[in-house]
Amino acid sequence: MNLAEFDYDLPADRIAQYPPAERGASRILVLGRSGPMESISDHKFSELPRLLSGRELVIVNNARVIPARLFGKRVGVHAEKSGSARPEHLSACIEVLLTRQTGPDEWEGLVRPGRKLRVGERVRFGDGELEAEVAGRGEFGLRLLRFVSQRREQTVPELLERVGHVPLPPYIDRADEESDRERYQTIFARRTGAVAAPTAGLHFTPRIVEQVRARGAEVCEITLRVGLGTFQPIHASRVEDHRMHSEGYEIPGNVVRKIHECQKIGRPLLAVGTTVVRALEDAAAKGMLDAGAETMNSFAAEADLFIYPGFQFRVTDQLLTNFHLPKSSLLILVSAFAGRERVLRAYRHAIEAGYRFYSYGDCMLILPVFSG
Repeated sequence: MNLAEFDYDLPADRIAQYPPAERGASRILVLGRSGPMESISDHKFSELPRLLSGRELVIVNNARVIPARLFGKRVGVHAEKSGSARPEHLSACIEVLLTRQTGPDEWEGLVRPGRKLRVGERVRFGDGELEAEVAGRGEFGLRLLRFVSQRREQTVPELLERVGHVPLPPYIDRADEESDRERYQTIFARRTGAVAAPTAGLHFTPRIVEQVRARGAEVCEITLRVGLGTFQPIHASRVEDHRMHSEGYEIPGNVVRKIHECQKIGRPLLAVGTTVVRALEDAAAKGMLDAGAETMNSFAAEADLFIYPGFQFRVTDQLLTNFHLPKSSLLILVSAFAGRERVLRAYRHAIEAGYRFYSYGDCMLILPVFSG
């Protein structure tokens, strides 16, 4: 399967640079997985409760985004030892994007420029109160960074919160602002460690959640700490050759039991976002729904599952998702769920109808059959 089959043209002015003025004021496109290709309808997100049947088990991702983008200066260990440190070498700005926590005060991260940043070198952040040593190199261009607080009264996590920046995606062509610290989090955000928002959840307000519950649906939470696996570009020309970076997730025992019950009685499961789909389908592949699973206290694992057309979904019946980048693993996942031609047709409609795209943009609801 050629990656070029998942391409589309998007005018630059369709990329949302800011969230809507009010949370929940976005638009939602409704698409059926079956039926006529042209069966598409346009709504306000506030209409979501009435678009549901009321039987759904709605599952959201409660991951909380940390200020994962850091800007610092090199200390230059090797240069210092040899006595050859150059001022321009030490003053050059280093940008770090943390991608996954691997231990206490230890993170994997992408470093730019990273080619000359050798193991053993150090980078200082803020006013020097936070420092990181390059402890190793990994796959995908990652560096292992070991952080140290230079202030006894503040921990590394506290300093990361203070000196770090909201890791807005590169297609948002502006610096992060104070308002992004609240608007780039969902109302469900509780479990720290994500470095990108589970963006389908950004549309919900407490009132909409109440209305969804009043409709009869049940809302449950899982955690997938969004990392490199979600936003990593695909470089292989053949889709099947792409390898996903793993992301940690946890599914509480009560949710495991509810999912198992849904499977038995045919109750539809609505996944809010591709991260929820990935966690649930990975867990299903690892035996979460096998006999005896309903007695589990919780389920935790690393998701390295790459979902592309031909994949057999075992858990997900409905999907709420934002609009995704061309040739991305997220667009490919959505295409696997609803069909490539059907999804790309819906995207063309969204562009013509003026929908806003990507993280701060609008969303689509994919149901088993079209529901206008």
